[in-house]
Amino acid sequence: MDSKTATFVILAIYVIIMVGIGIYMSRKTKSSEDFMLGGRSVGSWLTAFSYGTTYFSAVVFIGYAGQFGWMYGASAAWIGLGNAIIGSLIPFFLIGKRTRIMTNHLGAKTMPEFFENRFDSKSLKTMSALIVFIFLIPYTASVYNGLSRLFGMVFDLGDNGATYIIIAMAVLSAIYVTLGGYKATALNDFFQGIIMLIGIGTVVALTVQKKDGLSAAIDALNNISDSKTPVGSLGSLFGPDPINLLGVVILTSLGTWGLPQMVQKFYAIKDEQAIKKGAIISTFFAIVVAGGSYFMGGFVRLYCTLGGDLDKTHIDEVNGKPVYDTMVPALLHQALPNILIGLVVVLVLSASLSTLSSLVLTSSSTLTNDLIKPRIKNFDDKHQVLFMRIFIAVFLIISVIIACNKNASISTLMSYSWGALSGAFLGPFLYGLFMKKVSKAACWTSFITGVGISVIHMLLFSLNIEAFSGIKKAVIDLNCPLSLLSPINAGAFAMLISLIIVPIVSSFTKAPDQKIVDNAFNSLTSSK
Repeated sequence: MDSKTATFVILAIYVIIMVGIGIYMSRKTKSSEDFMLGGRSVGSWLTAFSYGTTYFSAVVFIGYAGQFGWMYGASAAWIGLGNAIIGSLIPFFLIGKRTRIMTNHLGAKTMPEFFENRFDSKSLKTMSALIVFIFLIPYTASVYNGLSRLFGMVFDLGDNGATYIIIAMAVLSAIYVTLGGYKATALNDFFQGIIMLIGIGTVVALTVQKKDGLSAAIDALNNISDSKTPVGSLGSLFGPDPINLLGVVILTSLGTWGLPQMVQKFYAIKDEQAIKKGAIISTFFAIVVAGGSYFMGGFVRLYCTLGGDLDKTHIDEVNGKPVYDTMVPALLHQALPNILIGLVVVLVLSASLSTLSSLVLTSSSTLTNDLIKPRIKNFDDKHQVLFMRIFIAVFLIISVIIACNKNASISTLMSYSWGALSGAFLGPFLYGLFMKKVSKAACWTSFITGVGISVIHMLLFSLNIEAFSGIKKAVIDLNCPLSLLSPINAGAFAMLISLIIVPIVSSFTKAPDQKIVDNAFNSLTSSK
């Protein structure tokens, strides 16, 4: 059996298992709360793996590992460590318990519903629901983009073939989410997480072994230099650009605290004991998966250069810039025996489908529960689940259309998505759990600044719109380093602004009615 045939067989088995889980769990999904939150009875292992597999996808393994591995070398591993500590461990202990108790008490199934009930504002609910639906789309597209890059490498597909792969993955994720909802997603995530742990460990070991071991690989990195990279920096502890490396850590780690698809895991977890156990499990998972991915990516320069220069296959013919999304597939192609390519395909597919399932479930449930349900009379559970299933299809179709545009890089799509979502929600959600004086005006300010920073940056620096070219030139002429104007740093800035602006605006604006506030916080007192 050759490698391609073996890969097809492995994929077929994988698909059968995924669909089988969806069919099995569909029998246990009886209500809209079952569909969205698994009846709020999901245990520690399923929650931890669901959190981790939603967190890490082809975006990290293909896009971010390639780009930041090229830029920062071995120090890119700090991003994975930040993801484990700041993005996994701390949110479980800091906001896990409060999120579960308060959302359960308020009857909130989604983040927009939390904003409505916590701040007594239907308008906050409507606006946050729109933000969720709109800005989860580019993130979903970035996941499809990463998948298509890997499948294109393995099966030598042209643009049309990659498009078919994107469509097939959309259909597969739609099938098992539509059938079983949150419970099917969580159970699939557990199965997919096991594959990710085994796959990442194998890939990292072979990546280093191919270059004669860790010490030799680090020495080889230290011998590389170019106009932006001093000799000895790529193998050093903090790399050639520590400041921008910190921006990536902030975006990819702190962002999870305000992303609806992430915090919703705490809505569904069974009890406080499950949260404590889940924190340890999810942190271990992040260290292996994220740490391994970025560590592996740190060696892409050893696989993508010829005579010290970047291989032409990784250079965009139009603008002459590096194509980071092709680098990890090239590394895998050289470092792994053909027989293991099937394992990597299933690894990335597992990581991506688990993320996709959470994204489409979050988006469809938010749109149905927070925008459609309040405007239709006699909208019972059966209608609600039906509409969620319809919107899953709509959301996926839009995402596929965007993903088929090969000009959009994986990291750019994700950066704008995370920047807008967490830039809008991080401050209001976090402070809303701990501070009684958070005001509606502060929430609106954070929504506007978070979305505004991301949209303005996208118009000025990513879409190449002629009308904004003069402004873009003026900003660049200020001698601001272009790296500081990247989508990643814009997203990290939006998140930090949200944390700063919410308490400031709340200090001089009116808090919600005292009865509303007391009702929310009494749930925390009564649970002790």
